Amino acid sequence: MDLRLSGKRAIVTGGSRGIGFAVASALAVEGCDVAIVSRGTEALVAAATRLAAHGTRIVPLVADTTDDASVRAMVEAAAGELGGVDVLVNAAARPATPGAQASASETDDEVVREQFETKVLGYLRCARAVAPLMTAQGWGRIVNISGLNARSSSSLVGSVRNVAVSAMTAALADELGPQGVNVTVVHPGITVTERTPDMVAAKAAADGTSEEEAARALGRTTTVGRMITAEEVADVVVFLASPRSVAINGDAVAAGGGQPGVTHY
Repeated sequence: MDLRLSGKRAIVTGGSRGIGFAVASALAVEGCDVAIVSRGTEALVAAATRLAAHGTRIVPLVADTTDDASVRAMVEAAAGELGGVDVLVNAAARPATPGAQASASETDDEVVREQFETKVLGYLRCARAVAPLMTAQGWGRIVNISGLNARSSSSLVGSVRNVAVSAMTAALADELGPQGVNVTVVHPGITVTERTPDMVAAKAAADGTSEEEAARALGRTTTVGRMITAEEVADVVVFLASPRSVAINGDAVAAGGGQPGVTHY
């Protein structure tokens, strides 16, 4: 299937590693020029060098999504370098931590405040900055990377921030959809990235098992029997970023390998 993405111009926040990098890579493979955004210059430049092998234009931009002025400057720079913006993928957020979390009654205010500042308000700042560019041209796609903690009460911070991203996505979709801009949210689960070896080791230490047993236990949290990779999540995101996804707007799409014993409708 031709996703009709060749020549599109994309911004991917959190694009230097993990799911963000995988999404940027998949977009470049489909023919997109991509601006990748991160706070760390060294990792950003290294990621841009790797992505350039796909043959499209890659623009590394340093920005802090907790700062509105930084976000607006980044979007202006991306639009200037690429000639516009067609796609925004918001992935700049601290990954969820597997395992036992602090109880709701013991969760610190500052922890929740920090997560909202980065993931919820950070995503909103980026969407707010690109929306006028997309509506002016009558087409665009915004994809917010959230997480399956939105469907769980095991972590107050994870649940609240991810539910908030979903609610924000729906509100933006209501507003921007009639102007040709679809907004969706993707919920990954525990995903294989460069963080996985440390995550498996930590689980093995906490459970008193081998790392092989810990990896199998993490795989059993899905109905496909293994953890989904960042590249597999990226496949879902790139479809949603394409013109082919016009029938999906404001909705949440799970990309975590399936949750055992749960029906969502």
